[in-house]
Amino acid sequence: MTLVRLEAEKEASATPERIFEITAARERQLSCLLVFYIVTGLIFMLLPGTFLGVWNLMSISSHRAPGTVSAGWIQAHGHAQIFGWIGTFILGIGYYSIPKLRRMKPFALWAPWTSWTLWTSGVALRWTTGVYEWHWRWLLPASAALEITAFLIFFVAVSGHRSEGTAKKPSEEWIFVVIAGSTGWFTALLIHLLAALYLSWQGNSPILPHSFDQRFLTLETWGFLVPFVWGFGARWLPTFLGLREPRTPWLLRAVALNSMGILAALCGWMFVSTVLLLAGIATAAYALRVFEPGERTPKIKGVHSIFPVAIRLAYVWALVSAALAIWASVSPTMPAGIWGASRHALTVGFLAMMVFAVGQRILPAFSGMRLLFSTKLMFLALLLLALGCFLRVSSEILAYQGYLPSAWSWLPVSAVVEMAAVTVFALNLVLTFASHRNRATLPYREAA
Repeated sequence: MTLVRLEAEKEASATPERIFEITAARERQLSCLLVFYIVTGLIFMLLPGTFLGVWNLMSISSHRAPGTVSAGWIQAHGHAQIFGWIGTFILGIGYYSIPKLRRMKPFALWAPWTSWTLWTSGVALRWTTGVYEWHWRWLLPASAALEITAFLIFFVAVSGHRSEGTAKKPSEEWIFVVIAGSTGWFTALLIHLLAALYLSWQGNSPILPHSFDQRFLTLETWGFLVPFVWGFGARWLPTFLGLREPRTPWLLRAVALNSMGILAALCGWMFVSTVLLLAGIATAAYALRVFEPGERTPKIKGVHSIFPVAIRLAYVWALVSAALAIWASVSPTMPAGIWGASRHALTVGFLAMMVFAVGQRILPAFSGMRLLFSTKLMFLALLLLALGCFLRVSSEILAYQGYLPSAWSWLPVSAVVEMAAVTVFALNLVLTFASHRNRATLPYREAA
């Protein structure tokens, strides 16, 4: 008789009081696990992610030329932001959510801790090889192998949860959108592994070729992160913003358009890709009713009242990003600044804005029903992020393309402003996790 079976039989014969104690203990364990993942993501966001990005931008601004910074540094910065920050957040939230629907069954914590160890090691090694190129022929493929192994452990755990669940309900189509994001995530990790193996065998450095990296970035952002935002948005935004239920068929059409746009980018058809991506994000906004008035009062207790505005502003940035990408794809000159502005509008304006807004709404509740430490700090982080993104996107186009040479001086300002934004965001979450204030101390209406 296995240990799991013994524990299951023990729980089946337990008294209601004992069952409550077991459930509470598991909830505390899972909350601590989530906090560990989130703090790890914040470290990647601040140090190898944002700090390196600020350093790169300072160098570019001082030389007034985008090619003065090593492409390896830029790629290491992007990898730390996409996988080290947001990827770690998704892993933590995913593992935390699994036993929430089956909390009375045994749940082995070896899987999330093993994933954390492999994932963190892989992302850290990838950053190290990109910046220092230390033993990169061995460490670059090793880092990619660690990341994909961590993902597969996570995927098996989530798949096991889904297979034990009940039949799909009509309101759960958003899961298909998350599955599309998971497919993009796995594909990006697999291609990264294959590229790392090729570079270690035939390459002269751990730097991905520019044309390949351009296509790969489309997969990482539009193929991995964007569908996750849409899927969880379909799950949470109707409640948070008081919107009507999403138009699910249109959301699935948005995923189809987005997928075709990614395939076109991988084939090198950038104009076709950008048009499809713009159609996809516009369709998703329509499907999620983001710009429509709500039928209920938004649930903003515990967060700043700017929360609904930030969500809608994020989707405006996504539309701007896709429109800039179309401009870059048809530009007759070297459109490095327009491409860079498009990527920044998506990664910071859309993705980071959504993480700053939704993250400060759900993470305190997930980590033991805590209250956000400060709604004023939340407002400050969102304000600084929006201002920094506007300065960066506008100055990158004006400076890189030669439209306004004085815009080179805006670049370091935008970097410092965004660095301040992520620091305030991280500080607010860390203080929230360290605080003992929770929703149980609020009146019923405020805790809802």
